[in-house]
Amino acid sequence: MNTNRKEGEVAKTIESQTAKIPSDVFLWSSLSAMGASLCLKVCKQDHLALFVGQWAAPFMLLGIYNKIVKTEGSDKES
Repeated sequence: MNTNRKEGEVAKTIESQTAKIPSDVFLWSSLSAMGASLCLKVCKQDHLALFVGQWAAPFMLLGIYNKIVKTEGSDKES
């Protein structure tokens, strides 16, 4: 593992903000996107259902990123 690598300012800013958000927010956002997509599909709004349904994976990935930042921490440089 290369310990000489440092995070950039953008990554530090994102991590400091996302660490404030509870992990449940990302899970419920993902599940809500799936539910909304299902409702739209039932209402014959196929294109909108696909658009909203594709939000589920990014929400889950943000949740995973959030969890990693909270458990592993981020680079702390003085």
